[in-house]
Amino acid sequence: MRWFKEDDFKCKCNCRFDCSDEFKKDVDDARDLAGVPFVLTSAARCLQHNRNIGSKDTSTHVSGLAVDIAYKDELHLTRIVHALSRCGFTRIGVNAKKKFIHADKDPIKPDAVFGY
Repeated sequence: MRWFKEDDFKCKCNCRFDCSDEFKKDVDDARDLAGVPFVLTSAARCLQHNRNIGSKDTSTHVSGLAVDIAYKDELHLTRIVHALSRCGFTRIGVNAKKKFIHADKDPIKPDAVFGY
C-alpha cells in the first residue's frame, strides 16, 4: 500500500481483526485518485468492539468492508466521495456535523448515498 499502514485497517481493540487485502487496495487506490489525505478513523471492527462503541450488529464494519474517513473541508469531501465511487464503493454516507465519510462495499445492502 502506498498511503496506509496495515494497522490503519485493523480493529481498534487490538484483536487484530482486519480488512481484506483487496479492500485495502481499493481504499488505497481511492486515496491516490482523490489526491487529498484520507484519515481513517475506523475500518474493520470485531463484533465485540462494534457493540462496545454502540454500533449495530449489522454494521458493515464487522465484515471488514467499511471505512470511516475524516475530511477537512468541502473540497476534500467532494474529492474523496468522487474517488470512492470511482473505485467501486457502493454505499457512501456523510456525517457533516462530525466531518466524516462512511464508505463500504457491502454486497448484501442496496447501493446508497446518505447523510447522518
